[in-house]
Amino acid sequence: MQQSESLGLLLDHTQDKIALVEPDGTFTYVNQAVERILGFEPSELVGENAFAFMHPADVDDVRQTLERAIQSETLTEETVEYRHRTSDGDWVWLESRMSNITDEALDGYVVSSRDVTDRVQAEQERAETASRLEGIATVASDVLWMFDGDWSELLFVNPAYTDIFGGSIESTQQDPDMFLETVHPEDRPAVEDAMACLSAGKSVDLEYRVNPEKGYKRWVWVQGEPITSEDEVVRIVGFARDITDRRRRERQLVVMDNLLRHNLRNDLNVVLGQADLIADEVPDVSEHTAIIRRVGEQLLQSAEKEREIIDLLTEQQGRQRIDLREAVHESVDTVRERHPDATVEVTAPEPAAVYGRPELGLAVIELLENAIQHGDDPTIRLGVRRAGAHVELIVEDDGTAIPRIEADVLTGDHDMTNVYHSSGLGFWLIYWAVELSNGHVAVHYDEDCGNRITVSLPRAEEL
Repeated sequence: MQQSESLGLLLDHTQDKIALVEPDGTFTYVNQAVERILGFEPSELVGENAFAFMHPADVDDVRQTLERAIQSETLTEETVEYRHRTSDGDWVWLESRMSNITDEALDGYVVSSRDVTDRVQAEQERAETASRLEGIATVASDVLWMFDGDWSELLFVNPAYTDIFGGSIESTQQDPDMFLETVHPEDRPAVEDAMACLSAGKSVDLEYRVNPEKGYKRWVWVQGEPITSEDEVVRIVGFARDITDRRRRERQLVVMDNLLRHNLRNDLNVVLGQADLIADEVPDVSEHTAIIRRVGEQLLQSAEKEREIIDLLTEQQGRQRIDLREAVHESVDTVRERHPDATVEVTAPEPAAVYGRPELGLAVIELLENAIQHGDDPTIRLGVRRAGAHVELIVEDDGTAIPRIEADVLTGDHDMTNVYHSSGLGFWLIYWAVELSNGHVAVHYDEDCGNRITVSLPRAEEL
């Protein structure tokens, strides 16, 4: 021990735990670092068997590693990770290097150990997180994918890819270009442009047709995001959702809309023409033909609003930055042109940008015209103000209360499975324009003040 003790004067200053062990694992020397790492004094371990301090699940692995190092016929070094008990009964992960260096000055084989608890725990947490994400991805109906920055390697894709795109995961992993073979030939240029945008660091959002096995009749909605490191795109991640049913419903809706509007317009024009003929030939019934004319013209207006609603619901426009104050002034100008006798007062002292659909301007027009059409020369007050993370559009009039069944349409409280006779499609247009803008509507009536409708929309960050 004399020679080992002199060597220990130097080893006590190292950060790693340095120990000498006999072939059976008995400590013959431990440096002072053991107190910092494990809480033991060196004297508490010398003469003890190292395996007695190891986690039972790790003993066999460490013992085999030590035996391999000792029995090697050439100079070697073996590394192993294991849990070592501390003086207070906790466990610390150690990474130990075991060498078969022997020398008369050494009373055993050298084992150098360092505390790797933080690293091991971080690796375990990452592995657990990856396992959970993989489990989620396996059962997800959307396609989740990840490529490297230049699309030369498919890093991950879940099983939904095969069902939706019709491609083989294995073949796409071997040759990432096989992904494009699943895309409709007419849509490939747009997809390739989107891939270039992602590689350049720009997000993408697009829809296209996939799956040659299904005749490219599957539609997907794809969003992709570039992942950068030091201003370089290193990975590209995204998802693809099957929207085939939605596209089919949209096409059906557009077809029915075109047929209905075409037939309705033609038939109503015939009715209005006949009403005019009757009024000319039989002046005594002019009051009745006037009713026919008024109702027919209202139906034509409803058909035009129905067209606006169909466009709103089927055109997949994203939300955009809108200066609500500017949109309000434009809508008020339109209403004043249509209704020159109407009184509309506007209070919008400062710019107020929101994120919303472009149809919000139509919604403002509908709010104003509803108050004009259902009031007796009403005065309409319209204001725009900031309210925390939102911008509020407030429309007030001094008319009679909006019927509750109509107000429920605006606020979204109406059961859409029930059919009822409303005053028109205008409130539905308002509701959907606001709802698709991630906003909401509140309706209040006061006998002294009249109706107050408040539209709350997400505020956009100032430039």
